[in-house]
Amino acid sequence: MAKKRSKNIRVSFEHRASFLAQLLREMPEKSFTLKHLAAASGGADRDGRDLTKAILDRFIEEGIVEYTSHKYRLSKSNLPHYEGTAQMTASGSMFVTVEGVEQDIFINPRNTRTALDGDRVEVVITHHSRGGGSPEGEVTQVVQRSNRTYIGIVEIHSKALAFALTDSRKIPVDIALSRKKYPALEDGQKVLVRVAEWYDDAKLPTGELVEILGKEGDNDTEMHAILAEYDLPYHFDEKVEAAAERIPAKITERDYAERRDMRDVVTFTIDPADAKDFDDALSIRRIGKDSWEVGVHIADVTHYVRPGSIIDLEAEARATSVYLVDRTVPMLPERLSNFLCSLRPHEEKLCFSAVFNINENLEITREWFGRTIIYSDRRFTYAEAQDIIETGKGDFAEEMLTLNRLAQGLREARIANGALLFDRREAKFTLDEKGKPTGVYFKESKEANHLIEEFMLLANKRVAQFCAKGKSGKTRPMVYRIHDKPDSEKLDRFRTFILRFGLIFKASKGVAIAREMNAMLGKIKGKPEENAVSTLAIRSMSKAVYSTDNIGHYGLAFPYYTHFTSPIRRYPDMMVHRLLAHYLDKGKNPDKAALEAQCEHSTEREIVAAEAERASIKYKMVEFMQGQGDKIFDGHISGLTEWGIFVELEDSIIEGVVHLRDIEGDYYRFDEQRYEVYGSSSGHVFTLGDCVRVRVKATDLRRRTLDFEFV
Repeated sequence: MAKKRSKNIRVSFEHRASFLAQLLREMPEKSFTLKHLAAASGGADRDGRDLTKAILDRFIEEGIVEYTSHKYRLSKSNLPHYEGTAQMTASGSMFVTVEGVEQDIFINPRNTRTALDGDRVEVVITHHSRGGGSPEGEVTQVVQRSNRTYIGIVEIHSKALAFALTDSRKIPVDIALSRKKYPALEDGQKVLVRVAEWYDDAKLPTGELVEILGKEGDNDTEMHAILAEYDLPYHFDEKVEAAAERIPAKITERDYAERRDMRDVVTFTIDPADAKDFDDALSIRRIGKDSWEVGVHIADVTHYVRPGSIIDLEAEARATSVYLVDRTVPMLPERLSNFLCSLRPHEEKLCFSAVFNINENLEITREWFGRTIIYSDRRFTYAEAQDIIETGKGDFAEEMLTLNRLAQGLREARIANGALLFDRREAKFTLDEKGKPTGVYFKESKEANHLIEEFMLLANKRVAQFCAKGKSGKTRPMVYRIHDKPDSEKLDRFRTFILRFGLIFKASKGVAIAREMNAMLGKIKGKPEENAVSTLAIRSMSKAVYSTDNIGHYGLAFPYYTHFTSPIRRYPDMMVHRLLAHYLDKGKNPDKAALEAQCEHSTEREIVAAEAERASIKYKMVEFMQGQGDKIFDGHISGLTEWGIFVELEDSIIEGVVHLRDIEGDYYRFDEQRYEVYGSSSGHVFTLGDCVRVRVKATDLRRRTLDFEFV
């Protein structure tokens, strides 16, 4: 009888153990009391609880279960572990991207451990969403700390300790710095820091000081901080500078012998007044009664920068020059960008050129690509060139007027073929000697700008066509600048939105979209709704990118397009120069996959550079608006969100936000479908394009925020 009882107890023990293990595995995110687990396994009485306790004790011993806060839960060590990269959100939560897992794993802020944005982390999934959403998990350890840097303001805490107070949304805590290790730290300095270590039981991470940028508020400090924030360099390594200095400037006899000599053809540059690097020039000479030879001459950067050299590797990593409000951060060292490669007037220069024979009917009867040597007779600013176009008088007036006439014809043909024309106002700041903004003016695009633009577009298009197929007709690997057709959903939202302005947009595909878009934007030019409609029109379009897979350029209405004309400031243009030279020399097809990887990198760096540029503009906008709280400004609504209404000022296109919580007299909500903000009681509606009057409520240079209030 005793034996039989023992067997029954053993069977009961194993049965309950199996049941409890399955229950805990099915709900790994749950914690259970002993009473709850005993009842669930059919043992709510005292004996059942004792048996359940014995099972759980064994599970704890085996590492299957952990006991915390008087509750039992499945041990995380018993769950499948994944390794991935953490992406932190503004709220402090994370998404971890794991290769092979379809959806990113969501990590609640309380379960991120000491992980930060960009860290390589180990995670376990603790909860699977039933609605098909992201699985939820916990970080179990930081595998590899990201090398990313953060901007902070120094606050001295004691003789031994200072803090870098960070504003980045990518790090939810401040960073501790040792004053013994970094004795030069002072209150109010802006610094660049990196997280060195962060122990599980420490409230704050310990930092490594990368660089002291300077005093907060100083112009150079703030611009360097913006570059550092976006992981963009603001100076060259000494080895790169030294390599540039060693490049000989002398044009050799071999250079003269191997190149087409175009020094005797009238040649000039047209650039902004403040330009320092001139990477393109135009030449023109009559070759018949109604025909001309037009040369598009581009600085031969790849003659000086060899593949795989230290300068080339640096240029490839940067991928683009960066244009902040008050400065250019060049892709190439100054010796190259402003001296060796810059097509300065009255100097012989080496170029890679596209030369076209073109007649009055805009027919290209002959084209030639190759390396040349040129002599620039004159450097024009856009204003000087425009004056010649308008008056018909000035240096090289005949050549300028002929080029302009041809360019206007090319432009009209391009528009007729379905090219899009977005002509939004672009604000520029006048700055004093300390970099403080003293005024705002608008950059205008006139015929002189169009003249240069059209011939650069022509060269880019024809180089792309030549490299893509060549004389054999077979497709060859090439770097394209592609632009996809508009997204149909975005276009539908645009079509619905503009109805409130009495505008009807019928086109749904192909060239018809561009033609109707151009006509509509021309119709509303100068009207209050112009900026709102054009802004949304731009948002309905795809973004241009670099790729080896050609789909054409929708916005320009070109089946083939590339970037050939700015190798001083864009690495893809250097890639195109090398490809063109390679194909002219009848070289074999290069590795397309390697080119594609470079294309993706260049696109990514271009986006980052644009974000930094916008950040510098935003900083200057906020700086300019400081101390103007008493003034009343006319503006229009330029954007709407669930928390605020964006307003763009009419006289400066400076943009700030009116927070919904600050609008008096009602409780306002955002309707995403109708894209409007409405008052819950009054029914009063704010929508895109509405004319409003505002004054400055608050400015925050550190966060680059500008708050308005309605008048």
